[in-house]
Amino acid sequence: MGAGLLFFVAGAGLTIYFRTEKERMARKRIAETTKGIGRPKVGGQFELIDQNGRRFTDEDMKGKYALVYFGFTHCPDICPEELDKMAGMIDIVQKTNGNVMRPIFITCDPARDTPAVMKTYLKEFHPALIGLTGTWEQVKSVCKAYRVYFSTPPDVQPGQDYLVDHSIYFYLMDPDGDFVEAIGRNFTVERAARVINEHIGDWRGKLDKE
Repeated sequence: MGAGLLFFVAGAGLTIYFRTEKERMARKRIAETTKGIGRPKVGGQFELIDQNGRRFTDEDMKGKYALVYFGFTHCPDICPEELDKMAGMIDIVQKTNGNVMRPIFITCDPARDTPAVMKTYLKEFHPALIGLTGTWEQVKSVCKAYRVYFSTPPDVQPGQDYLVDHSIYFYLMDPDGDFVEAIGRNFTVERAARVINEHIGDWRGKLDKE
């Protein structure tokens, strides 16, 4: 009886181990695939300014994981919903792993989203959020680097209200600045945070926690 129970427990332990290892290897393949030669690169060099008017580049993302979202402050529903989700992800990741992730909101509407506007807007969601804006050309360049589609209406007049059509994904970047995984709207806060935490757990390099 004792030997049978021991065999059962050992078998269950091995099953859990191999399932966990299989999931880890699947995440590793995802991360390595995104760095594959000949594949379109997601991410790259950029230079913008944050909500405090300070210069911020792709180099400032490195050292921690980064969760990047593109949107605009005049968005009536989708961006606020996604930023609420992002705030939830930040809290779960911080609780599990500490201060290891930079959450970044990049505007697709630089004409209206000045640093001051971004600062007022983002403080409603989470204090850790970094808001980035710049010239139209700078924003166009970073959107192109991240394969983000965005479109503003033609012939917009000063003071005219309008919506910006854009891609809706969270882009997870590793501490080397390489793309890891895209998280879509179908992810719940808990599922998205679990994916992020799993990738963080797989990281074997240096990770800034300050």
